[in-house]
Order: sequence, then C-alpha cells, then structure tokens
Amino acid sequence: MRKISTFTFMSVDGFYAGPQGEIDWFKMRSKDDEYDAFTHKSSKTGNTLILGHTTYEMMRSFWPTPEAIKTDPDMAQVMNNSRKIVFSRTLKNVQEEPRWKNITIMHEIIPEEITRLKAQVGDDITILGSGTIIQELGNLGLIDEYELLVIPVILGSGKALFKDAKKMSLKLLEARSFENGIVWLRYQSRNIERSMN
Repeated sequence: MRKISTFTFMSVDGFYAGPQGEIDWFKMRSKDDEYDAFTHKSSKTGNTLILGHTTYEMMRSFWPTPEAIKTDPDMAQVMNNSRKIVFSRTLKNVQEEPRWKNITIMHEIIPEEITRLKAQVGDDITILGSGTIIQELGNLGLIDEYELLVIPVILGSGKALFKDAKKMSLKLLEARSFENGIVWLRYQSRNIERSMN
C-alpha cells in the first residue's frame, strides 16, 4: 500500500497561504545549508506528487525554466520528471513539454480513485502545498502522514491549513529544527496507525 503524506509550509499561526493566496512569505528565511540539504534529500524519493491548481501553476512557471535548472539542477530534475496529479475544477488540459511532463488532471477528489491509487505498486505519494486538498483528503482518512515545515513568521491572517479539518489525533514520529528557525514535524495519523495494528 502506497503512503500519502503532505509536505507543507505553514506559518507559526497555522496559515498555508496569505489572505489572497500568496505564498511568497515562506521564502522569508535565511540561508541554511543543513536545511537545503534536508529538503533536497526529501525530494529525491521519486514520489508521485499531488498538486492543486495554484501550486501546480507556480511550479510549472519556475521548475522547467533555464534559471531553475541552473540554480538547482537536482531539484529541477525531480520536479520536472516526477509523476504529477493535479486536482482542478477549472484546468481542462495540460501541455506537456520536454522539461515538464508526466501530468494527470483530476477534476474532483473521488475517494475510491484515491484508494485505488494508493493500492498501486510504486513509490509513495506526496501532497505539495494545496491546503484544500489536504483538508479534503484528511477528512476522508486518506492521509497517512503530515510533514509540516513551520516557518518562523506570523501572518496574522490568511488561509488556515486545518480550517475545515475534522478533529483527529496525530502521533509525532520525528521533529527537527534548523538554524534558520524552520521546524520540521512529521506526524502519523492515529487512524492509519490503528488500521495497521
């Protein structure tokens, strides 16, 4: 069974995006080689990526570019070639390019389809950003682990990561802090833990 996990930036006060959906605030961090090495290692898993429309457009506008490939060739390789599933009610089709490929569009979250996806042979599945997808899949009990990167910034207002989430219990598996102030937390869903026992 493939695992679905999140890899999500959030502010100290629990927002994944600003009031207008802006996410530039998570770049407000100082250079930290240890943190950079950690995120690069995390990205080299070959996982299938789940993205919402906004996250997808942001990724597409940067990772295939010569600037991205020059600045961060390893990460660009992963982002450009990994299988990507985009959930969007408005995006009708995508244009694959030599440096941006393996994209599937799904127009709604159908629990049975996600369960079939998890049952397929292959690497795990990672949700990047996409707070509304996290809320919906979490409420359906389909997320196995939550990886949260807490950025040392308070936004005061914005889109709350767990605004419409059902109450759930999580088990802390790992935690790590970095000199730039970011804290990484990895939690397992207690519902998943019970199903494994």
